Amino acid sequence: MTITNGLYSIATEMLEGGHGHASGVIMLLDGRIVGGDSHFYYTGSYTADHGKWRGELTTNQHTRSAGVLPLFGGREVTTGFSGTYTADSADVQGAALVGKTSVRIRSRLELRSPL
Repeated sequence: MTITNGLYSIATEMLEGGHGHASGVIMLLDGRIVGGDSHFYYTGSYTADHGKWRGELTTNQHTRSAGVLPLFGGREVTTGFSGTYTADSADVQGAALVGKTSVRIRSRLELRSPL
């Protein structure tokens, strides 16, 4: 079983090295990742096999947020991740280097529309 191609909702929280959370949507399609939320867009890649997956996700800010400190301070950040998946969900843990600070994150993906 490989991870299901489709549109997923994603909820992310910082575990160490920062404070914050984010939610948005991500499309997983044959090893590619694209998605975003109201302030950021995401691009990346992954490999998946036998219920485990890993990859990289780059986050870029597309819209400034008035009065709110954005996740990762508005910097372009690449996060390496690994985790597990089922037919309709996935969990990941990862780490990003934000300036000189390592930030650990955890995300939960829920399949909303398979392709």
